[in-house]
Amino acid sequence: MTTSQTIKDKILKIKSTFRLLMNGVASHSMRQKGLEYHLNWGIDFVQLKSIAKDYGKDEPLAIALWKEDIRECKILATLIMPPERMLPELTEIWLEQTLSQEIAEMSAFNLYQHVSYASTLAFQCIADGRDIRQICGYNILSRLFMKGQYPNERSIDEFLDQAHTALQSTNIAVRHAAMNSLKRFAQMGEEYEKMVMK
Repeated sequence: MTTSQTIKDKILKIKSTFRLLMNGVASHSMRQKGLEYHLNWGIDFVQLKSIAKDYGKDEPLAIALWKEDIRECKILATLIMPPERMLPELTEIWLEQTLSQEIAEMSAFNLYQHVSYASTLAFQCIADGRDIRQICGYNILSRLFMKGQYPNERSIDEFLDQAHTALQSTNIAVRHAAMNSLKRFAQMGEEYEKMVMK
């Protein structure tokens, strides 16, 4: 059996699992809140994590899943993509195809915080004019700060400047993501807290 056939079979199996776990109420609720996907089964994150465990880290499957315009496929892709195989060029493609706040947050949490260039990626995203990228960038930074990754002086100045601007954003999700990252930054120690208060 060819590799492409194996991937197709895995995707068919995954989709049949989605049908069994479908939550119409959750899916309808997401649509009402403006979360538009071509297809949304309303499956919660805990269940998706459980499905991801069955497949382990699998780059070809993750790439194939990401191409499906289905909420659960995209989230699953972020869970099974090996971070060391996530090259910057591929990240750029995925970011370009990220159209919702939820997927931006999930990508940051499940995958982007673990890539070797996470800090560089985060700073590129927060300096970008697009809301989705900024949400993604601030979420990556929040995770890095939580892991005790201290930025250097130049990065601190850039972060505080960008976050200050983001707090004036008309997009509530951008403001929320920036505020969360500032909170995480402040929690790294007294001097960091003073910088935020200032």
